[in-house]
Formats: sequence, structure tokens, C-alpha cells
Amino acid sequence: MSTEENKAAVRRLIDEAFNKGNMAVVDEIIPSNYVYHYRRGDVKGPEGMKQFIAMLRTGFPDLNITIEDIVAEGDMVAYRFILRGTFTGEMMGMPTTGKQMAYPEAHFVRFKGGKRVEEIPYADSLTLFQQLGLSPSGQ
Repeated sequence: MSTEENKAAVRRLIDEAFNKGNMAVVDEIIPSNYVYHYRRGDVKGPEGMKQFIAMLRTGFPDLNITIEDIVAEGDMVAYRFILRGTFTGEMMGMPTTGKQMAYPEAHFVRFKGGKRVEEIPYADSLTLFQQLGLSPSGQ
């Protein structure tokens, strides 16, 4: 696939799965050998990604992700985005606070044959915990 098609696949997963909750798109974009190197442990394959998205959408029912920048070269796509939402639902055993977040992240995604095969996030988790009124341990 071209770099433009890879960027479109990144946008599609964000728009359809994360923002709208359409999990069917996950099966189209995420193969079984996909690995997302999440700080709490790797997320693997389409089922792992569906569980991850469901966790975020449960914790932040009004979740909205806006891509700020996206660039691609070869089989890599880098994108910077902001997650916005209100922490009103259960998530990873953390107490809900009802506070809003506007949390920046950046990811590098490697594609193979038009599918995401690896994703590496870069995020400032301390900022997230501060915005939510939690300690870094999640309490």
C-alpha cells in the first residue's frame, strides 16, 4: 500500500473504532500478528485491540480523538493526536473522577501488506493522571 493509504488506515481506525465504537473496522485493519506496545503490557491482534478500545470507551464514554499531525514514509506512519473525554466510567480499577482530559500522544505505526503490524506509543502519563486528579499509581 502507498503511504497515503496507510495514513488513511490510521485515520479510519481512530474515526470509526475509537470515536464511534465501530469494532468491525478493527478486523479489517488489525491482523492477528499485530502488537501495540502499551505501557501496561502488549495488546495483541484484533481481539486485544477491541478490548483496549472498549476499555477506553467505557472509562471515557464521550471519548474523542483528534489527529493533529500525520506523516508517512515507507512502511511507517507517525501521528500526533489529542484524546479528549470525561472520566465517568470504570477503567483499570481506577476510581472515576468525573474530570475531563485533553491528553496528547504520538504513535509510530509499522505497516505490512496494508495492515498495521506494530505500534509504539509515546505519551506523558503523568499529565493524564494530573488531569484526572489521580496519583501515578492510579489511585
